Amino acid sequence: QDIKSETAKTHERHPKKPTLAQVTSTLLSRTRLHGLRHVCLPGGSVGHRAFWLLALCTSLGLLLSWSSNRLLHWLSFPTYTRVHTEWAKELAFPAVTICNNNPIRLYKLTKNDLYFAGHWLGLLLANRTVRPLVLDLLQEDRRGWFRKLSDFSLFLPPRNFEGTNLEFMDRLSHQLDDMLLSCKYKGEPCGAHNFSSVFTRYGKCYVFNAAEDGKTLRTTMKGGTGNGLEIMLDIQQDEYLPVWGDTEDTAFEAGVRVQIHSQAEPPFVHELGFGVAPGFQTFVATQEQRLTYLPPPWGECESKALESGFFQVYSVTACRIDCETRYIVENCNCRMVHMPGDAPYCTPEQYKDCAEPALAKLSAVESSNCMCRTPCNMTRYNKELSMVKIPSKTSARYLQKKFNKTEKYITDNILVLDVFFEALNYETIEQKKAYEVAGLLGDIGGQMGLFIGASILTILELFDYAYEVSLKLQFQLSLSNYSLTHHLSCF
Repeated sequence: QDIKSETAKTHERHPKKPTLAQVTSTLLSRTRLHGLRHVCLPGGSVGHRAFWLLALCTSLGLLLSWSSNRLLHWLSFPTYTRVHTEWAKELAFPAVTICNNNPIRLYKLTKNDLYFAGHWLGLLLANRTVRPLVLDLLQEDRRGWFRKLSDFSLFLPPRNFEGTNLEFMDRLSHQLDDMLLSCKYKGEPCGAHNFSSVFTRYGKCYVFNAAEDGKTLRTTMKGGTGNGLEIMLDIQQDEYLPVWGDTEDTAFEAGVRVQIHSQAEPPFVHELGFGVAPGFQTFVATQEQRLTYLPPPWGECESKALESGFFQVYSVTACRIDCETRYIVENCNCRMVHMPGDAPYCTPEQYKDCAEPALAKLSAVESSNCMCRTPCNMTRYNKELSMVKIPSKTSARYLQKKFNKTEKYITDNILVLDVFFEALNYETIEQKKAYEVAGLLGDIGGQMGLFIGASILTILELFDYAYEVSLKLQFQLSLSNYSLTHHLSCF
């Protein structure tokens, strides 16, 4: 009797809660999950309940299959490209970098230059004697001059040679004041003072409309010829080196290399430039393209500035130059003239024995050493080139008198370059996310409604049912533990 009274008191302290059957019955009467009430309907026939169980399981399987497919598609981070052309009232003119194909002017070499750099330039052998091929390639009236210049029998070399530094390359390169015969921008005269110098693998080059402190970029409000940059250049082919480097090959190219690029991007003329030949007027119609790429995991773009600090804005060419500079400094303890930084410049011997072979080796395995991703935002310029032969017969006589040159010299050395916008528009190319979280939830929600008639609220109902079941089980477990403990204490 005492045990019964204690049990009654226990039930009073723990109020009676709904049974599991009651909770389940309530769920079945309220849930919107199709088929579940037919499976668990009391008093239904076995065949009827089996049919609805099979239908429910099939629908759940299809739902899981399609939902997993959509989830995997979302995890693949798909993208699409949007291309759109927009018109503008005014466009900033691009930077135009111009390099003579010949980096060193032969007839500007001094005896000091030839003594220290002649072997690197391919003019002398290792014992500082003239390479026989050089004399064969020189004009007859220049052979005597070169023999005298390369005679070091009574020459006392200076203790310190300036090396292949900026002053050396600047002094021996083709000067724009000598090359530029005519310059017009939008029909207005311009000159060498409108260009800034930059050093590349071609030596000293010149940039029109470069970004400079205190100067605004030149713009244009019209497309077509006459609304851009038009220059006439003398490439000074008579001063080209007869050979270059160790290989006994003459320099086949005559003319200039040109790159049209954004002001935020350093020139990379040896890979991205195009050639302009003497004896032709070359028309370059360009169109601006503004590209936007997505960062990982959707894309592979990079937006952070390089850690070295050599360049303020990230670009593929800036990354390549940065990588090449670090590689040469680490392996040769010097840097080439076109490379940024504060490391000492390479001597001609270091150029020949270390820097140039190391750079060639880096280019051969660049994919593993220089991982340069595409910038997330960049501007590039499409180009369409066309050419006409110059000079005409009538203009040849005019140019002969104007520049005091022969017609053959004009044909072999003078070129005209005309760079302009094809039209005053630009093209935007954007990489966009093709499938986002909203699309994933919409697809899964639609399939839930199609296959099992469920929604987010239905899922909450199931979670609520699971929560009620867990509470019921916990209550029964605590009640049984309490009764068992009390029985044991009575004994």
